[in-house]
Amino acid sequence: MDIDLNNLSLKELRELQAQVTKAITSFEARKKKDALSELEERARTLGFSLAELTGAPAPRKRTPAEPKYANPENPSETWSGRGRKPQWFKAALAAGKTPDDIAL
Repeated sequence: MDIDLNNLSLKELRELQAQVTKAITSFEARKKKDALSELEERARTLGFSLAELTGAPAPRKRTPAEPKYANPENPSETWSGRGRKPQWFKAALAAGKTPDDIAL
């Protein structure tokens, strides 16, 4: 593939540069993923996990947070108290309710 870089505008050169950077990043990510899969398979055939062999901690599995609050108008809408407050929670507070009033 021959590209005459001298005939491209600055904008076209920058677009080409961005495409090349993206292609390199994608290529490296694929190669790392393939290598990791190969190492995990080899460790598995030997009766180990890759985490055991490298000393890396096994990934934690998170359980979903339990709901703490329920929408007084629609009890099927709940909120755990984590993250952004839902609109119904804000509206209930603005209407004079306290978080204890709508707690489960």
